[in-house]
Amino acid sequence: MSEHRSFSRRERVAEQIRRDLSDLIRQELKDPRVGMISLTSVEVSADYAHAKIFFSTLDTSERVPEILAGLEKASGFLRRELGKRISTHLTPQLHFIFDASIERGAELSELIRQAISLSDAAP
Repeated sequence: MSEHRSFSRRERVAEQIRRDLSDLIRQELKDPRVGMISLTSVEVSADYAHAKIFFSTLDTSERVPEILAGLEKASGFLRRELGKRISTHLTPQLHFIFDASIERGAELSELIRQAISLSDAAP
């Protein structure tokens, strides 16, 4: 039972981190490299010392390194502000990771569309 309870608490903390960081990035972060990103999910380590922050963007994938550099530069500020908002014994180190699943999904949808249009054109 305690294992299940700690899992759900960690999930709640991860979701709280995702919401708070989304707000902070949208409202407080002034770095033009970051632009419009969406935080897709957060994974918090069992000891709450680290958080993997997965993000996606509608920008081209060529801009991802630039966005990542902006997020990494701002991670100290974001972590400090996050510490004021969440109630854990320590504020996790933030590790930003590009989530290519949305981009990959769009590519697959385009391939499917092309395959359908080819089959419609076939005699």
